[in-house]
Amino acid sequence: MVAEIVCVGTELLLGQIVDTNAAYLSQVLASLGINVYHKSTVGDNLERLKEVIRLAASRSDLIITSGGLGPTMDDLTKEAVAAAFGVALVPDPESERRIREFFAHRNVPLAPSNLKQALVFEGGMALQNRHGTAPGAVLEKDGKIVICLPGPPRELIPMVETQVVPFLEKKLGSKRRILKSLVLRLVGIGESLAEQKVADLITGSNPTVAPVLSGYEVHFRITASGDDPEAVDRMLQEKKQQLCARLGDYVYGFDDETLESVVVRLLTEKGLTVSVAESCTGGLLGHRITNVPGSSKVFLCGVTAYANEAKTSLLGVNRETILSRGAVSEQVAREMSEGIRRISGSDFGIGITGIAGPEGGTPEKPVGLVYMAISDQNGTQSYEHRFGGSREDIKQRAAQTALDMLRRKLIGAGG
Repeated sequence: MVAEIVCVGTELLLGQIVDTNAAYLSQVLASLGINVYHKSTVGDNLERLKEVIRLAASRSDLIITSGGLGPTMDDLTKEAVAAAFGVALVPDPESERRIREFFAHRNVPLAPSNLKQALVFEGGMALQNRHGTAPGAVLEKDGKIVICLPGPPRELIPMVETQVVPFLEKKLGSKRRILKSLVLRLVGIGESLAEQKVADLITGSNPTVAPVLSGYEVHFRITASGDDPEAVDRMLQEKKQQLCARLGDYVYGFDDETLESVVVRLLTEKGLTVSVAESCTGGLLGHRITNVPGSSKVFLCGVTAYANEAKTSLLGVNRETILSRGAVSEQVAREMSEGIRRISGSDFGIGITGIAGPEGGTPEKPVGLVYMAISDQNGTQSYEHRFGGSREDIKQRAAQTALDMLRRKLIGAGG
């Protein structure tokens, strides 16, 4: 079965509301083994709505709409579907009863327009809304299924979980295919180079492999389908092993793992601790680490030493180093990492200093130049990086790179 999602509302096109329904519906459909090949967003216009519904019906077996089921003149989803499929809208007694009770319970006058929400497709069925006044509606015609859902997530999600999923499971019956995905999460490599390394491994149709740029990381999503759960799992694991063998230490985790959670796990497993001294990242590295539950066992201390005086008085950075080499220099990063490790007693110390911009750069030291260092009982290693983008981009990329620097140290990889 192939599905299509149609999100309705001019406010979505204007960017006034962020559409989270489509992502949720896609996940639900994937869990049922239903492929979603298209998603559309359309405003509150009857003609354009009909056009989108007809197009969806021409290429999909299942159409799910969200939004446009309210009582106002611009709530036109059911009208558009009815017109596109040539069916009438008729009152649903149960929906009308619930709407009347809803208003009576709140002692609010019932406007005639509210009863418009009780209309359903002739020959179809209603989906009762226990969290609002807009019932959903289901139409089956010409081998197609249309499911109309309300827009507010607090109404849509319970309706999907309690009514739509059981309905679709019954429809699929023994035809239900298993669809599973697995995500490889990479750090320290760009999308183009990552894809180049595995180009011959991502051309198949089952499983499929799709590279996705997510924030400051590259992800590879592996998706396999079939009738046998064990066979599907086997396909996923085989492709995962092939990709990991090719991509090596660039792969830091899988599925919902974050880079900071992996770092905290590795520190915990090895019984090691870390402290950080930050300048240009403004505490972002420490913030990311301490967002992980259990990080208190491995994170001892974080110092944001923005001013030169703070670097010298708090971290013991040599004043002469700053005067001779500048606050943004490899030697200052080294002394910051050694200083924070010394005062905290942690196994690892990390120091970061750089120019986040948009001002402050020079031809010799441009915006985006960041030095970072990591020290332990065996000595100190330091690195120079040049990051692009906005001030926020540079801070995020620096924190991400510092986490990866520590991860590589923990797994014994080259860094």
